[in-house]
Amino acid sequence: MASTLMSGLAARYAQALLELADEKKKLDAVAEDLRGLQQLIADSDDLRRFIRNPLYGRQRQVAAMKRVMDDAGADPVTVNFVQLVARNGRLFALPEMAQAYLDELARRRGEITAQVTVARELTDKQAQQLEEALRQSVGGKVHLETTVDRSLIGGMVVRVGSRMVDNSLRSKLNRLEHALKGAG
Repeated sequence: MASTLMSGLAARYAQALLELADEKKKLDAVAEDLRGLQQLIADSDDLRRFIRNPLYGRQRQVAAMKRVMDDAGADPVTVNFVQLVARNGRLFALPEMAQAYLDELARRRGEITAQVTVARELTDKQAQQLEEALRQSVGGKVHLETTVDRSLIGGMVVRVGSRMVDNSLRSKLNRLEHALKGAG
């Protein structure tokens, strides 16, 4: 039930932000800011703890998040939104709000998000080729969310919706190891 409440809260805030960003013609700028914010939160244990801890107080959270967003060069629409979330004591739901915004924007545009995990950062050309191949496969616009996981050794893992293709060298080696154990 708690996740249902969280998703409802996130959806309401995301919808309000989407309408404001659309009105201000800032849909893409806000989307880029939110992707950057998601990455900041993912990369920083301190920031994750900060947004989930109500003991810091709302004024302190508002000021700290303004600084984080200003340092990131975020659009004023995004900065004001994050400050509103902090003032309302809802920072704990900020990652879900960001994702809800991005998901709804993609849905409105007919885009499909592909989560791609690679062993090394893709070049622009590789990303374009992968995007094109996925576009042809799924029959629509594709947005790549790429993360690097060096433990894959090589290759990639691609998730589109509930479908996953694991073409990583790590998985191939694991399958070979299991096959050899079965043969021995």
